Amino acid sequence: MKSYKPTTPSRRKMTTVSYRGIITTNDPHKALTKGFRRGSGRNAYGRITSQARGGGHKRSYRDVDFVYDKHDILAKLQTVEYDPNRSAFIALASYKDGAKRYVIVPKTMKVGSTFIVSNQAPTEVGNRTILRNIPVGTFVYNVEVKPRAGAKLVRSAGVYAQVVAHDGGYTSVKLPSTEVRKLVDTCFASIGEVSNEEYRLRNLGKAGRSRHLGWRPKTRAMAKNAVDHPYGGGEGAQPRGTRRPKTKQGKTTGGHKTRSPKKYSNVHIVSRRVTRQSKGSKA
Repeated sequence: MKSYKPTTPSRRKMTTVSYRGIITTNDPHKALTKGFRRGSGRNAYGRITSQARGGGHKRSYRDVDFVYDKHDILAKLQTVEYDPNRSAFIALASYKDGAKRYVIVPKTMKVGSTFIVSNQAPTEVGNRTILRNIPVGTFVYNVEVKPRAGAKLVRSAGVYAQVVAHDGGYTSVKLPSTEVRKLVDTCFASIGEVSNEEYRLRNLGKAGRSRHLGWRPKTRAMAKNAVDHPYGGGEGAQPRGTRRPKTKQGKTTGGHKTRSPKKYSNVHIVSRRVTRQSKGSKA
């Protein structure tokens, strides 16, 4: 991590990820970038579902490959780059047949490293193969939920999943959330851990950095008027006045399970994730 001299109050505790020695270029591959409109906390209907989002620095979108459809062709990393749209580092991979794709970089891989996507790929960092052929105890990332549907799980900076068992056409994988889930053993996964593990240790230090990232100021619920939130109103600070925490729309929150009890994939969950509430109940 990179720290700064306390020349200003905001600089005193500010920390950033040190990119020196990791990032090899500041110019993305133009053929794999494009402009895009950020959602700003809105869903497909244009309604705000996440509060206090908007603004931020203009970004170009890097088309990262999560499908990995170039099988049995050796690929070599040409650059390691910063991606403003995700926490992990990305790399420009050049395949033997001339194709170029952006991929998520695992730890320990750098420019010049090679990897291959194959059903029989060796268990080496960066290689991608089916779960059936990955030994128990191996760390993986970019994990598919359905065969050939592309990586959906374990893609953030510094995270990894662990293969814990093989049984009856399924592979049990322990996810970063501590949830253990069964996946079809023909799903692909990449060997290793995602890069930029220091990302979670950074300290923004000032409000301006939050604005650059697209986070706007958020008004506390108790500071609002009664018409705007269930906790609003009153002269000065008031007690919450409700049995349990709730959202602006009046729905319960704070430990309330939001997963549908009829969700199709519930049968594949071997053990649920350990939450803060369940940790407290064990003590």
